Amino acid sequence: MKLNLLNSKLIIGAIYLFVISIGLYFLFSVIDINDLTNYDFIRQNKNIILNYKNQNFLLLASLFFIFSIIWVLLLGIATPLLIFSGFVFGKWWGILFVLTSTSIGATLLYLLVGFFFREAIKDKLAPKFSKLREFFIKNDIVYFTSFRFVGGGGAPYPIQNILPILFDMPVKNYAIATFVGSAPSMFVTVSLGSGIENVIEQNASLNIFTVLTSPEIYLPIIGFFIILIVALGIKKYYFKH
Repeated sequence: MKLNLLNSKLIIGAIYLFVISIGLYFLFSVIDINDLTNYDFIRQNKNIILNYKNQNFLLLASLFFIFSIIWVLLLGIATPLLIFSGFVFGKWWGILFVLTSTSIGATLLYLLVGFFFREAIKDKLAPKFSKLREFFIKNDIVYFTSFRFVGGGGAPYPIQNILPILFDMPVKNYAIATFVGSAPSMFVTVSLGSGIENVIEQNASLNIFTVLTSPEIYLPIIGFFIILIVALGIKKYYFKH
């Protein structure tokens, strides 16, 4: 029985590493990082992407949804997905697609890492996070929702996704807390992406003054600072001891 379980883990692990390798190869061979900082390149390709979206909305949304799940599974960070989602789909469709897909991806990652490394993670990290156990025991949904809301206290997004393994958080509670807790900050970032698209549409050239005086940009930034202030209050409450 143990041998079969070990073989299953090795097979799944090999597939996971293979997918990561293919994903990284595709990313660095197809995408030129320099182009992503070229305003003319971005403006030109924005129209291509948006025209394609208008003609093939369902297809592009489905591809983005699947890609986002895989991206989170491959330990990718959420910010590029949020900006792209707002940029292409707008803030309302964008937040719906990216929040749902990243929540699914995070839950699958939680299950996958728990299947392989649950005991190893507990052995290495449990003593460092022993105080957090008290909060999880009292109400894991409320605490992890707050943890997501404050951005994981600065922890990288992939680490946020697997930390509850230490506390054997039920998958259902994990999924609910991830979806609800991530929504406010993700909406602000998606709105920022949508605002960037509007600014690019209205301006043939770009400068910092144009960006900062655009309501599509400064309103999400104000929202970000409001969330930051609230998050600091929540963080102080939970970690005051």
